[in-house]
Amino acid sequence: MSGHSKWANIQRKKGKTDAERAKLFTKISREMIVAVKSGGSANPLENSRLKDVIAKAKAANVPNDNIKRILDKASASDSDSYEANVYEGYGPGGVAVIVETLTDNRNRTASEIRHYFDKYGGNMGAAGCVSWSFDRKGIIVIESEGLNEDEVMMDALEAGAEDLNVEDEAFEIVTAPEKCGDVISALEAKGYVFASAGVEMVPQNYTKLTTEEAIRNMEKLIDALEENDDVQNVYHNWDQE
Repeated sequence: MSGHSKWANIQRKKGKTDAERAKLFTKISREMIVAVKSGGSANPLENSRLKDVIAKAKAANVPNDNIKRILDKASASDSDSYEANVYEGYGPGGVAVIVETLTDNRNRTASEIRHYFDKYGGNMGAAGCVSWSFDRKGIIVIESEGLNEDEVMMDALEAGAEDLNVEDEAFEIVTAPEKCGDVISALEAKGYVFASAGVEMVPQNYTKLTTEEAIRNMEKLIDALEENDDVQNVYHNWDQE
């Protein structure tokens, strides 16, 4: 389903520097704060959104002590407040792009996102212009080295997953969005370690770029978006195979 780009994205991020990993931790921290405030609880057993974000944090190797500190901070009445916004548009060659943000300044963020689209040969569109071609799914990625495909499939289905896709170096487990946290917990209890885990926007179809310029600009667009402090997630239908 999302294998055309998901594992490629993970491999691309594996070489992140310490500074880039610190930025990722900051973004996850912000997402956890919002999850606590919107869900009304810092207990993941009582807050399904928070449960999913914690699973995402663990998959990104955020230490448990950091997670606890973030939850304590989120519970404080004077903790930071962020507004969630989603931007949609097209990158080079008509690649569909969805950008999820959390910001304390909507005007600043919208201006910056629009600038990135314009700079790298795309254009930001109206709400809903590309999201209709994506499905919201739980996506859990496990590196396949040393694992048996049939055993992973059985464990995933028993945990409540919908499907399992096999890639060269990974298994991609697909769940209904509302079941993602439960499947993650069940697989974690069996000792599985995740390369990534969480609810994502999965494209229904993919766009292949055929020129070096378009590929180069698409890479620059993704990098610029992901490096922005206000951007939480970037989804696209670029076929990177």
